[in-house]
Amino acid sequence: MTGAVATAVADGGDLDLADLALDGVVGAGGQGRIHRLDGGFDLLYKEYLDPARVQASALSELVRLRRGLDEAERGALDARSAWPLCRVLTAGRCTGFLMRAAPDAMRWQTAAGSRKLTELQYLLHPERPATAGVVRPLPEQRLVLARTIVDLVAGLHRHGLVVGDLSQANILWTVVPEPAVFLIDCDGIRRAGSRPVLDQAETPDWGDPLSPNGSAATVDSDRYKAALVVGRVLARAAYLAPGQPLVPLPGVLNDRQHEAVRRLWREAAGPFGTRPDLRAWAAALDERGVIPVPRLRPPPPRPVDTSLFGNRRGPRGTIPLPPP
Repeated sequence: MTGAVATAVADGGDLDLADLALDGVVGAGGQGRIHRLDGGFDLLYKEYLDPARVQASALSELVRLRRGLDEAERGALDARSAWPLCRVLTAGRCTGFLMRAAPDAMRWQTAAGSRKLTELQYLLHPERPATAGVVRPLPEQRLVLARTIVDLVAGLHRHGLVVGDLSQANILWTVVPEPAVFLIDCDGIRRAGSRPVLDQAETPDWGDPLSPNGSAATVDSDRYKAALVVGRVLARAAYLAPGQPLVPLPGVLNDRQHEAVRRLWREAAGPFGTRPDLRAWAAALDERGVIPVPRLRPPPPRPVDTSLFGNRRGPRGTIPLPPP
């Protein structure tokens, strides 16, 4: 890693494209190309195909937000996401950014020997011969993956952010050596109510059908899409949506979790603005078998008219009886 790259990654400052040694394209999409950096580092450069459309200030905001986290929070964000580390400029114009590569554990090997990212879609379909290289989760691991995704999105919401395009294509996962998830396409995240770096893409079958804002990201639409993730992961059903019966795979949920998830799934089908908070989903997917009940205080003593007992209890008045 060159000194300029190391400094930019460390302090979030802008980096000139001329300071990057690129080593080939490793991915491409509708908005950009992903380049590997020379030297075997775990950093990638996302190059925007149309820099004129880039909201450079929105990208700066994401870089600043990460730098403003304490060390523990920043480490957790880096471990779970390809967050923008610094902007890359060409002749003063923002043309992309650096990000961390997904962990190697979140790739699987095809029969032909190539390596592919383990996208969420592989949790939503039964195993096929072509995907036999994907290490499948046990029922209890499937539950942990769903809960970890909810926790990740909830953490972003706590910082005033919205994800927008939450779907089967931008969440990676693994169960080796333990269940974990990794969010990509993080430059689509933005402050609630603010413009994104680029116009938001919308993945087919992952939109919010009741949003009055179309594909624009909102907290409530994020909650709806998180419900899609939970239901589809638990049931291994790629097109399941709130309003349809949710039947989790055997062994994924205990009775307590099943009832809580069914209730939230029904609520997720409600009008825009009423979808369950992600904290409710996190509690429903908790691994505990029971819900703790707070200790109840006894009611205050009830006064009783002592005149009912004549002179046996002294002067007329009231005395307290112990609670029943």
